[in-house]
Amino acid sequence: MSTQFSIAKPDPGEYAPYYEKYVSLISGGDLLSILDRQMNQVVRLFAGRSEADGDNRYLPEKWSVKEVLGHIIDTERIMAYRALRIARGDKSPIEGFEQDDYVRNGPFGHCRLSDLVEEFMHVRRATVALFRNLDEPAITRKGIANKQEITARALAYIIAGHELHHRRIVEEKYFATTHRP
Repeated sequence: MSTQFSIAKPDPGEYAPYYEKYVSLISGGDLLSILDRQMNQVVRLFAGRSEADGDNRYLPEKWSVKEVLGHIIDTERIMAYRALRIARGDKSPIEGFEQDDYVRNGPFGHCRLSDLVEEFMHVRRATVALFRNLDEPAITRKGIANKQEITARALAYIIAGHELHHRRIVEEKYFATTHRP
């Protein structure tokens, strides 16, 4: 089975207001194609970057580039897992997660930047495969995550918007002063 329809943008009532900042970043086009393009954009952003670039923090108290990328990976896994459970009709409430704990307890600072990019690619491919293989009833099914009602398609848009949000931060705040050929 493969998605034969475009995944429509969710209505604001399909997700908590907090997520509007991510959903609103994604407009126009086929969401699965957007997710694929984003993967390529992330690869290009980090291509040829040094390990020192990966350890860069734009302020001492901010996450390093590697930690930001690790956060994107962890969040995408969690949101895709939520979408899977909801799409399959699992009515059990899904707990929230504390992003700072995940980054603090993650191994990102010890990872090679290129390995994190490769991990992101694997996670993103799995995410695209998940959403590609959902039908209309599954993608619009509602569930409870972090004490809020949400649809599987809202989670797809949140994944895309969350990655874009953080990629823009990396481009603007971490790599803005780095000159690339």
